[in-house]
Amino acid sequence: MNVGIIKYGLGNIASVHNAIKALNQKSEIIEIPKDINKFDYLILPGVGNFTESKEILDKNGWTDYILDSVINKKKPILGICLGMQLLASWGYEGASNRNKIKTRGFDLIEGEVKSLRDIGCDSRIPHMGWNEISWQCSHKILEGISKNTDFYFVHSYVFVPSNNSHVVAVSNYSSLITAVIAKDHIWGVQFHPEKSSRAGLKLIKNFLEQ
Repeated sequence: MNVGIIKYGLGNIASVHNAIKALNQKSEIIEIPKDINKFDYLILPGVGNFTESKEILDKNGWTDYILDSVINKKKPILGICLGMQLLASWGYEGASNRNKIKTRGFDLIEGEVKSLRDIGCDSRIPHMGWNEISWQCSHKILEGISKNTDFYFVHSYVFVPSNNSHVVAVSNYSSLITAVIAKDHIWGVQFHPEKSSRAGLKLIKNFLEQ
Protein backbone atom coordinates (compact mmCIF):
# COMPACT_ATOMS: atom_id res chain seq x y z
CA MET A 1 0.00 0.00 0.00
CA ASN A 2 1.38 3.36 -1.09
CA VAL A 3 -0.22 6.28 0.80
CA GLY A 4 0.68 9.91 0.20
CA ILE A 5 -0.37 12.81 2.44
CA ILE A 6 -0.41 16.06 0.48
CA LYS A 7 1.47 18.88 2.22
CA TYR A 8 0.74 22.13 0.41
CA GLY A 9 1.14 24.44 3.39
CA LEU A 10 -2.19 24.31 5.23
CA GLY A 11 -3.10 21.09 6.99
CA ASN A 12 -2.68 18.88 10.04
CA ILE A 13 -0.10 16.61 8.44
CA ALA A 14 1.55 15.09 11.53
CA SER A 15 -1.72 13.90 13.10
CA VAL A 16 -2.81 12.17 9.90
CA HIS A 17 0.60 10.55 9.49
CA ASN A 18 0.49 9.30 13.10
CA ALA A 19 -3.03 7.95 12.67
CA ILE A 20 -1.94 5.83 9.70
CA LYS A 21 1.07 4.66 11.68
CA ALA A 22 -1.31 3.56 14.47
CA LEU A 23 -2.98 1.32 11.88
CA ASN A 24 0.39 -0.34 11.23
CA GLN A 25 0.45 1.16 7.76
CA LYS A 26 3.08 3.37 6.18
CA SER A 27 2.49 6.78 4.64
CA GLU A 28 4.72 9.46 3.21
CA ILE A 29 4.31 13.21 3.15
CA ILE A 30 4.21 14.64 -0.38
CA GLU A 31 5.98 18.00 -0.54
CA ILE A 32 6.50 18.25 -4.31
CA PRO A 33 3.44 18.10 -6.60
CA LYS A 34 4.92 15.73 -9.20
CA ASP A 35 5.60 13.17 -6.45
CA ILE A 36 1.84 12.57 -6.31
CA ASN A 37 2.47 10.18 -9.22
CA LYS A 38 4.36 7.82 -6.88
CA PHE A 39 1.34 7.09 -4.69
CA ASP A 40 -1.75 4.91 -5.04
CA TYR A 41 -3.83 6.55 -2.29
CA LEU A 42 -4.00 10.29 -1.61
CA ILE A 43 -5.06 12.12 1.55
CA LEU A 44 -5.71 15.86 1.44
CA PRO A 45 -5.88 17.43 4.91
CA GLY A 46 -6.68 21.09 5.29
CA VAL A 47 -7.14 23.78 7.91
CA GLY A 48 -7.84 27.39 7.03
CA ASN A 49 -9.37 29.50 4.28
CA PHE A 50 -10.87 28.01 1.09
CA THR A 51 -9.74 30.77 -1.30
CA GLU A 52 -6.25 31.08 0.20
CA SER A 53 -5.74 27.32 0.07
CA LYS A 54 -6.96 26.97 -3.51
CA GLU A 55 -4.70 29.82 -4.64
CA ILE A 56 -1.71 28.05 -3.07
CA LEU A 57 -2.67 24.76 -4.72
CA ASP A 58 -3.10 26.43 -8.13
CA LYS A 59 0.03 28.58 -7.93
CA ASN A 60 2.35 25.76 -6.86
CA GLY A 61 1.11 23.19 -9.36
CA TRP A 62 -0.78 20.89 -6.97
CA THR A 63 -4.15 21.25 -8.65
CA ASP A 64 -3.13 19.79 -12.02
CA TYR A 65 -1.44 16.76 -10.46
CA ILE A 66 -4.33 16.10 -8.09
CA LEU A 67 -6.94 16.30 -10.84
CA ASP A 68 -4.91 14.11 -13.19
CA SER A 69 -4.41 11.48 -10.49
CA VAL A 70 -8.03 11.41 -9.36
CA ILE A 71 -9.86 11.88 -12.67
CA ASN A 72 -7.60 10.17 -15.18
CA LYS A 73 -5.75 7.64 -13.06
CA LYS A 74 -8.70 6.95 -10.72
CA LYS A 75 -6.62 7.14 -7.55
CA PRO A 76 -8.69 7.19 -4.34
CA ILE A 77 -8.57 10.47 -2.44
CA LEU A 78 -9.76 11.33 1.07
CA GLY A 79 -10.36 15.01 1.82
CA ILE A 80 -10.34 15.97 5.50
CA CYS A 81 -12.06 19.14 6.80
CA LEU A 82 -10.98 21.91 4.40
CA GLY A 83 -9.58 19.12 2.22
CA MET A 84 -13.13 17.82 1.84
CA GLN A 85 -14.44 21.30 1.03
CA LEU A 86 -11.85 21.74 -1.72
CA LEU A 87 -13.41 18.77 -3.53
CA ALA A 88 -16.44 20.99 -4.24
CA SER A 89 -17.13 23.06 -7.36
CA TRP A 90 -17.09 26.42 -5.60
CA GLY A 91 -16.33 28.00 -2.22
CA TYR A 92 -17.28 31.39 -0.79
CA GLU A 93 -14.83 31.63 2.09
CA GLY A 94 -12.27 34.37 1.47
CA ALA A 95 -13.51 35.14 -2.04
CA SER A 96 -14.64 38.69 -1.21
CA ASN A 97 -11.07 39.47 -0.12
CA ARG A 98 -10.06 38.87 -3.74
CA ASN A 99 -12.90 40.97 -5.17
CA LYS A 100 -14.87 37.99 -6.41
CA ILE A 101 -18.07 36.24 -5.39
CA LYS A 102 -16.75 32.69 -5.11
CA THR A 103 -13.63 30.61 -5.76
CA ARG A 104 -13.38 27.57 -8.01
CA GLY A 105 -12.68 24.30 -6.19
CA PHE A 106 -11.53 20.99 -7.67
CA ASP A 107 -15.09 20.27 -8.87
CA LEU A 108 -14.65 16.55 -8.11
CA ILE A 109 -18.02 16.42 -6.33
CA GLU A 110 -20.55 18.98 -7.49
CA GLY A 111 -21.61 21.53 -4.90
CA GLU A 112 -20.70 24.70 -3.03
CA VAL A 113 -19.03 25.46 0.30
CA LYS A 114 -21.06 27.96 2.28
CA SER A 115 -20.81 29.48 5.75
CA LEU A 116 -22.75 27.80 8.54
CA ARG A 117 -24.67 31.06 9.02
CA ASP A 118 -25.78 31.03 5.38
CA ILE A 119 -27.38 27.60 5.77
CA GLY A 120 -29.32 28.74 8.83
CA CYS A 121 -27.07 27.64 11.69
CA ASP A 122 -27.70 29.77 14.79
CA SER A 123 -25.32 27.94 17.13
CA ARG A 124 -21.86 29.14 18.09
CA ILE A 125 -19.40 29.33 15.20
CA PRO A 126 -16.98 27.75 14.62
CA HIS A 127 -18.63 24.39 15.18
CA MET A 128 -16.00 22.90 17.47
CA GLY A 129 -16.05 19.67 19.44
CA TRP A 130 -17.56 16.21 19.38
CA ASN A 131 -20.81 15.65 17.52
CA GLU A 132 -22.58 12.52 16.34
CA ILE A 133 -23.17 11.74 12.70
CA SER A 134 -26.28 10.13 11.24
CA TRP A 135 -26.13 7.68 8.34
CA GLN A 136 -27.94 8.68 5.15
CA CYS A 137 -26.98 5.51 3.30
CA SER A 138 -24.78 2.45 3.59
CA HIS A 139 -21.21 3.01 2.40
CA LYS A 140 -17.80 1.38 2.72
CA ILE A 141 -16.40 4.49 4.40
CA LEU A 142 -18.53 3.83 7.52
CA GLU A 143 -18.28 0.06 7.53
CA GLY A 144 -17.75 -1.31 11.05
CA ILE A 145 -18.57 2.02 12.72
CA SER A 146 -21.60 2.18 15.00
CA LYS A 147 -24.43 4.46 13.95
CA ASN A 148 -24.62 7.83 15.72
CA THR A 149 -20.92 7.70 16.63
CA ASP A 150 -19.31 11.01 17.67
CA PHE A 151 -16.48 12.57 15.65
CA TYR A 152 -14.41 15.69 16.28
CA PHE A 153 -15.37 18.81 14.26
CA VAL A 154 -13.71 22.22 13.82
CA HIS A 155 -15.18 24.34 11.02
CA SER A 156 -17.17 27.43 10.06
CA TYR A 157 -18.10 26.43 6.49
CA VAL A 158 -19.92 23.41 5.13
CA PHE A 159 -20.16 21.45 1.86
CA VAL A 160 -23.62 21.84 0.28
CA PRO A 161 -23.76 19.23 -2.50
CA SER A 162 -25.73 19.62 -5.72
CA ASN A 163 -26.72 15.96 -5.56
CA ASN A 164 -27.89 14.65 -2.19
CA SER A 165 -27.11 11.08 -3.27
CA HIS A 166 -23.45 11.93 -2.60
CA VAL A 167 -24.17 12.57 1.10
CA VAL A 168 -23.25 9.54 3.21
CA ALA A 169 -23.77 11.06 6.67
CA VAL A 170 -24.88 14.31 8.28
CA SER A 171 -24.48 15.98 11.64
CA ASN A 172 -27.02 18.21 13.37
CA TYR A 173 -25.67 21.52 14.64
CA SER A 174 -28.92 23.55 14.70
CA SER A 175 -28.81 22.87 10.94
CA LEU A 176 -27.97 19.69 9.10
CA ILE A 177 -24.30 19.61 8.10
CA THR A 178 -22.79 17.34 5.46
CA ALA A 179 -20.40 15.23 7.54
CA VAL A 180 -19.37 12.53 5.03
CA ILE A 181 -19.53 12.73 1.26
CA ALA A 182 -18.55 10.25 -1.44
CA LYS A 183 -18.61 9.88 -5.19
CA ASP A 184 -16.98 6.75 -6.56
CA HIS A 185 -13.35 6.74 -5.29
CA ILE A 186 -13.57 10.35 -4.03
CA TRP A 187 -14.34 10.57 -0.30
CA GLY A 188 -14.52 13.49 2.09
CA VAL A 189 -15.19 14.05 5.79
CA GLN A 190 -15.91 17.38 7.46
CA PHE A 191 -14.62 16.18 10.83
CA HIS A 192 -11.09 15.11 11.75
CA PRO A 193 -10.86 11.29 11.79
CA GLU A 194 -7.24 11.53 12.92
CA LYS A 195 -8.53 13.18 16.13
CA SER A 196 -11.63 11.00 16.52
CA SER A 197 -10.28 8.05 18.46
CA ARG A 198 -11.06 4.47 17.41
CA ALA A 199 -13.90 5.32 15.05
CA GLY A 200 -11.71 7.80 13.19
CA LEU A 201 -8.97 5.20 12.75
CA LYS A 202 -11.54 2.72 11.46
CA LEU A 203 -12.73 5.24 8.88
CA ILE A 204 -9.17 5.82 7.64
CA LYS A 205 -8.66 2.05 7.53
CA ASN A 206 -11.81 1.73 5.40
CA PHE A 207 -10.41 4.29 2.98
CA LEU A 208 -7.14 2.41 2.65
CA GLU A 209 -8.99 -0.85 2.00
CA GLN A 210 -11.30 0.37 -0.78
